[in-house]
Amino acid sequence: MVIADDQALVRAGFRKLLEVDPEIEVVAEAGDGLEAVEAVRRLQPDVVLMDIRMPGVDGIEATRRLGDRKTPTRVLILTTFGLTDYVYEALRAGASGFLLKDSPAEELLAAVRIVARGDALLDPSITRAVIEEFRRKPRRPNDLAQKLERLTARELEVLQGLARGLSNAEIAAELVVGDGTVKTHVARILQKLDLRDRVQAVIFAYESGLTEAVAALDVGRWWAHRSTRSRWRRFTISQSRHSDRTVRTKRSRSRSPSARAPASG
Repeated sequence: MVIADDQALVRAGFRKLLEVDPEIEVVAEAGDGLEAVEAVRRLQPDVVLMDIRMPGVDGIEATRRLGDRKTPTRVLILTTFGLTDYVYEALRAGASGFLLKDSPAEELLAAVRIVARGDALLDPSITRAVIEEFRRKPRRPNDLAQKLERLTARELEVLQGLARGLSNAEIAAELVVGDGTVKTHVARILQKLDLRDRVQAVIFAYESGLTEAVAALDVGRWWAHRSTRSRWRRFTISQSRHSDRTVRTKRSRSRSPSARAPASG
């Protein structure tokens, strides 16, 4: 992996922490984003530990350049609390996750492993703040909403959960299904929407307008409105982590579906 930070002492500290793990090898250090991009091009590491604020080419631009090159190297952003706007831009640039600089050593090691194996990482301490940043940003006009028609009703529910920053276990608890089932749904969502990881799925959910549609209608009504199918569907709508209700929708030319009474579980 490569460590990119403009402070030599910080880089040395991270190297010492990371090299405790025999499976992690730090192959290079970079003092700015340009050096990081060049190191990745030359060495093709699995992961870059990238600081956001660096002189010259910063971490966001470096991440964007790596994304443009279609490199398999994944970027783990390092940040301090309160820089959610920077994190938002970094995620849109193609970062696979972010971690607070003051996270414990074991969390740093775990984060590197998670990102290296192809998963995404959202530090729970600032995930909610980043999601709020997504909500404040204007949705750019594009055809992303049309791609949502590729998803089943259940997959839309799972995508909604991802957009709220929920883990697979939390989504499973809300939908009353197994963790493995949610994992399968996530994999299918990424495949159908041609997304790399769950971080990109969160971005897609907000920029496609799914979260706006959910807020205005709820997933069941939205799905019935968008779908051209004519059969009955029954699925659970999760309004919060502790409140579930079941709705039954029917495709109809004359009127939209209505929510039934809450299910007893």
